[in-house]
Amino acid sequence: MAGNIPSGLLEACLVLGVSNERLKDIHLTQLQGKGKEPLVEAEVLQVHAPPFVTKESSSNGTQQDLDSAFCRGQRRRSFKKKRDRPLSTISDSGQTNEPVVSGSDDLSVPQNIDLIALLQLCFPDGLRITNESREDSYHFLVFTDVFGNQTHGVVAQYCKPVHYQQDNGIHQNSQQLKKLQRLYTTFSICVISKYPYYNALRDCLSSFLLQLKTSRMCDFEEQVKEFSAKLALVPIPPPGPLNVVFNLRPFLIELPSRLDVDRPVMDLDLHLPFLCFKPKQILQIISSILMEQRVVFLSTNWAKLTLVSECFMVFIHPLRWQHPFVPVLSRQMLDFIMAPTAFVMGCHTSHFEEVAEELDDLVLIDIDKGTVSSSTSNRFDLPDVPLTARDCFIFRAKGLQLHYDLDVCDAASRSDINDQRAHRRQWQRKVNSVILNVSMELIVNIFSEVCDFLNYEHRVFNSEEFLRSREMTDHTFYKKVLDTHIFHSFLRDRLNQRNDAFTRMQLNIRSSESRRIKTLTVSPRRPTMEAINRKFVQPENGLNRRLGMSMPNLADHRLLTVPIRQTSMGTMTFQSGSWSPSRLIKTFKLPDFPPPLSYQYVQNYYNDLIRDLSKAISGASPDDSALLARYYYLRGLVNSVAGKRLDALTDFQSLYKTDMEIFPAEMLNVLVESLPVEERKTAERRPDLKRLISRVKRESDRERARPVDGGSVKRFKLPKKHLHMEDFVRRVQESGIVRDQGTIQRLFEALTVGQQKQVDPETFCFFYNFWKESEGASQDVDLPVVVLEHLETDECVYKLSSSVKTSHGVGKIAMTQRRLFLLTEGRPGYFEITKFRDIEDVKISSAPFLLLRIPTLKIKTSHRKETFEANLKSECDVWHLMIREMWAGRKMADNHKDPQFMEQALTNVLLMDAVVGSLQSQKAIFAATKLAYFDKKKHEVPTTVPETTSETLKHKINPSLDQTAPQAVDILLYTPGQLGVSELDGGGNPKLWCALSDGKVLVFDAASWTMQHNSVQVGKSRLNCMLAVNQQQLWIGSKDSFIYIINSRSVSCNKQLMEHRGAVTGLALEERTDRFSQTLAYSCSEDSSVIVWDVSTLQVKGQFRVPCVRPQSIQIHNGMLWCCGGDCLLEVRRNGTVHRKVSLPNHLLSSPRGFSSFLLFNESEQLWAGFADAGELCVWHCRDLNKPFIRIQLKDCTAVVCMIRVKNQIWVGCHGRSPEGKTRGKIYVLNKDRYTVEKELMAHEDSVQTLCSAEDRYVLSGAARADGKIGIWKVE
Repeated sequence: MAGNIPSGLLEACLVLGVSNERLKDIHLTQLQGKGKEPLVEAEVLQVHAPPFVTKESSSNGTQQDLDSAFCRGQRRRSFKKKRDRPLSTISDSGQTNEPVVSGSDDLSVPQNIDLIALLQLCFPDGLRITNESREDSYHFLVFTDVFGNQTHGVVAQYCKPVHYQQDNGIHQNSQQLKKLQRLYTTFSICVISKYPYYNALRDCLSSFLLQLKTSRMCDFEEQVKEFSAKLALVPIPPPGPLNVVFNLRPFLIELPSRLDVDRPVMDLDLHLPFLCFKPKQILQIISSILMEQRVVFLSTNWAKLTLVSECFMVFIHPLRWQHPFVPVLSRQMLDFIMAPTAFVMGCHTSHFEEVAEELDDLVLIDIDKGTVSSSTSNRFDLPDVPLTARDCFIFRAKGLQLHYDLDVCDAASRSDINDQRAHRRQWQRKVNSVILNVSMELIVNIFSEVCDFLNYEHRVFNSEEFLRSREMTDHTFYKKVLDTHIFHSFLRDRLNQRNDAFTRMQLNIRSSESRRIKTLTVSPRRPTMEAINRKFVQPENGLNRRLGMSMPNLADHRLLTVPIRQTSMGTMTFQSGSWSPSRLIKTFKLPDFPPPLSYQYVQNYYNDLIRDLSKAISGASPDDSALLARYYYLRGLVNSVAGKRLDALTDFQSLYKTDMEIFPAEMLNVLVESLPVEERKTAERRPDLKRLISRVKRESDRERARPVDGGSVKRFKLPKKHLHMEDFVRRVQESGIVRDQGTIQRLFEALTVGQQKQVDPETFCFFYNFWKESEGASQDVDLPVVVLEHLETDECVYKLSSSVKTSHGVGKIAMTQRRLFLLTEGRPGYFEITKFRDIEDVKISSAPFLLLRIPTLKIKTSHRKETFEANLKSECDVWHLMIREMWAGRKMADNHKDPQFMEQALTNVLLMDAVVGSLQSQKAIFAATKLAYFDKKKHEVPTTVPETTSETLKHKINPSLDQTAPQAVDILLYTPGQLGVSELDGGGNPKLWCALSDGKVLVFDAASWTMQHNSVQVGKSRLNCMLAVNQQQLWIGSKDSFIYIINSRSVSCNKQLMEHRGAVTGLALEERTDRFSQTLAYSCSEDSSVIVWDVSTLQVKGQFRVPCVRPQSIQIHNGMLWCCGGDCLLEVRRNGTVHRKVSLPNHLLSSPRGFSSFLLFNESEQLWAGFADAGELCVWHCRDLNKPFIRIQLKDCTAVVCMIRVKNQIWVGCHGRSPEGKTRGKIYVLNKDRYTVEKELMAHEDSVQTLCSAEDRYVLSGAARADGKIGIWKVE
């Protein structure tokens, strides 16, 4: 949620310059011929800050104050001018003006503004009285408080002529004076805002200066105050596709919204650094910032300092600079550069030598010359960013179109200045979008693989292993970056699983194949044959494949010999999750400003603004929820500052249902606390507002209870004390070796064989080091090209024996996840020993050699008559164990159509090898047998699967692969693909939605059955039901009584419906009868309530209660609503009245849970029902429910959990028992016409929780926690 309280554009407006008394002193000095253009001390002449208006006395004589327009209610401090005499200047008409600020004025100054520093920053060159006029100039400021909160300022400097007579009288443009000397003084107007609207505020000041130059000086203070009050009336747009536009003649000024909730406002021209520096220098600057160096920008133009340095803060997003950031240093502030910490600062180029001489380790960046150097040399001595990321960035940067004039040289001239400005903004928005993608891609390419070395459960980062995985040439860079504060904060966000722009681009850069390999492989990192092949076949100017996948227009990755530079950046596109240049941005124009210092006019302005927003809401399409949410946000904000608090609460209630991501929870809490007693009672009498207030309060309390710093981040370290089972499990998970608790417990038993049940630190250290050494050795495997030709691209060499004598010559035995092969010595060659699925027997024998007998391993395979023999000597026992485990795992994987068995067997084998290598004792082989899980299981239980089950089962996937233990699959939902939907808009492939325990939803690509996105968290409770209401909305009913709405394209949850009081158990959709009718959805909850929803508006259309116990599910059939309760089945009319009722059969009246599921059929007019405590189905005739029903017994079934119709079949998911009494999940396939069981499938090792159909071609089943897998079944 958006926690920051929104406010108006203006924080404060200050006028700074030289006082009248000082002007007179300067005049006397110049008459005496002393000095030219003297440097004078500036003073604060005016301060204007909200509130600007208060409510006038009411009719009953009481005085009530109104909160300022978009005011933050912050503390302020008083500032009084030191001089008692009034200030005055001379207007253009020669009249003497009234005092600008009298000595008795008490100026209200925002507390976080340092006036002394502000005086220096507004005149960084100093303030001079000159004989010549100067052009108006602008520059930009950034103020940072001790908590890191930033305030931004835009300064306009303009000259005013001042005339003096010899008698010290002050006149201007006087025709009567004979001895008159013209001087020019400079004033600064500084507009301060919480938001970095640099371009917009510069436009505001430009408009105001045009007005100021044509007005009398006597109106100066009033005009500045009115200008400030107008800016205070401008609301800040929320993140998303809506910008705010307002008229400040002659300009229409646009306030861009934030691109995302996690990004700050960006009102910058991001192409400026690319105009000042070459891509190589830009990378050097980014590298300096990432390594937290002391960086100094230099320029002769003060405006460039802030604009360019702010661009670099954008380029490193989502990393955030957390040290002093002072892009403008005045001459008096140069000693700031002596600070002992990292910083980013900026100063005038004239101070270059002075700055360079002070310190030895400064990074000096000359914006005007485009150079980056060190204070000790003219070269840049810091490490560059990693080579692959650098090449990718330079390639991208060379294709950027950065010159506006070139893009519009064929366009017609625009006569209207606002049309011209709008066209320029549109061009800039497009360029900014492309640059944002390029910079984000750079950060992703640098830090993407950091996530692979994180342990989320224990919040540990294995920095040593991450460094070991990097290229040696990149180590220096990463060593410096990994120790920085900004990287630590980045790690914290990753561990908190923040779904920001980095995460979205990271998911899209990785190809579907690489995600599949990552999803299915739980064993350690080993190079695939494809990676090894790239050592021999490299593109001439190539990038690695992972980086290249982010460039859709690059040559096919299978043709890696094609140079990258042959592709064109002119067709560069970015995938979803990035910012699209064509992203549609709407604008909302504010009403014309009223006289802003009159309370009544300001109230009328608010009313007009509310009216315009209401029109926009009524005119917006209900399907455009993103735009509607922004309108609700703005109207709620305006209602709150206009004193219409209940209307504001109503708007925020609508916003909460429409888009939770931008919901201002903190503002709502402040608003509720400010409610008068009567309004508070009124709000509590409205159930919707009462629920909203209580919900937000609970979430705020939960938010406050969280760690202030977002949680700790630990670096992995080897233990220094003995580890019991619990500590050992945690340490192994932290190390990243393996995550599964069962496997780690078996490893613990192996390492503690024959001793006390605790692992000493030395043993753990030996084991860990041997594991990593084995992993490193596999990285260095150098296979000849002739060998690579025989292996699959995703195969990895996991184990390589020493050189041994075999029945096919001398060589080394290599093991991949699929096969064993011999790497022959002498002339390098390849001999395939066997694939694991072809093994028939593995045993150990001995071969005579002189007077000795050497242990020999014999492998018999189905595709070769002769037995393969290898004299493995001391390695024989461990190879025997490993091959038998891989053989058993292969058989289990083939029989159960579950590739995870093979991956788990591979993990067991590698752990065996590490245990034997680390223990180095006689008990090592016996200890390794503790990890032979599948080999033992093969002898304990039959590995064969019933023929019917094996023929029907297509595949199994494990959605809990990244978890430490299996999670129950509570719901499955298949959504078909959408033609014409691009990857940028979420992709057109069909999807499988999987709800796991505790509110986690996973998304799989149903075309390849690979995980497509990270999980989406919807609440913390169990999810009970799921419904696709249209192509963009997925509704999920939760045990916590909420209906969560997921956008099926962006895979994000920003909406929820809160009207239910109990757990939501069922959802149903009533299709529209014609294109003008509404689409209605029905939901039921455990408290027997049913709510009817308008899908487009998310408004409640009706509500009633049904007379049944614990409703389980609902269906729409022939215009009637059927509800399945524990005690009965009800047919209900639209108004909630019961039409018909089916009670529990007499023989099941004692059943504690009753009905569990039901199905209705139009053509046969049948009603099928299952029961939670009985292994049978009952079938009624819908025309006459009093007719005797048909009972169908299900063998070895104790409970029916779910059922679906597929073609002419009924698929029933059940809770069953095996002959040994163990829980089993069974699926029964019935013929609905003959009422017979056609198939009985042994589906899972735990109860079948859910079933869904994939276009009647496949049925997908989800199992309870003990199994936690998804089965994919073929439909005949």
